[in-house]
Amino acid sequence: MTEAKTGDTVKINYVGTLNDGQMFDSSEGRDPLEFVVGSGQIIKGLDSAIPGMSVGDKKTVNVPCDQAYGHANPDARQAVPREQIPAEIPLEIGTQLQMQTPQGQVVPVTVAEVTEAEVTLDANHPLAGQDLNFDIEVVEIKAA
Repeated sequence: MTEAKTGDTVKINYVGTLNDGQMFDSSEGRDPLEFVVGSGQIIKGLDSAIPGMSVGDKKTVNVPCDQAYGHANPDARQAVPREQIPAEIPLEIGTQLQMQTPQGQVVPVTVAEVTEAEVTLDANHPLAGQDLNFDIEVVEIKAA
């Protein structure tokens, strides 16, 4: 039976959960996730679990945050004077917005805190600082 190795294209079905059991993502109801093993297309901790698996193999993988989206960076949070945000922009905590850097790069941010004077925007990945768990099943391997 063919085992997945670096450079192979694989397809996996997966369910991703946090340590408290909350599901944050799943391939259920969608096409399997397809990627090249070892290419950096997916988080490091999940990518490194694939080599040696064969079609039909299932496993549970715990990915520490430093092999997923990293630790939350306090410098990625920025307080913005409320009057600088257009009135039509929703400011509920958890709302995902996009900011633009002076260089024109679009950065996704999340509304983290709202006061009368300012809004704190967080540019950390929503899963930064979280250990992640994946139940995976290899459904296809295309050798490199």
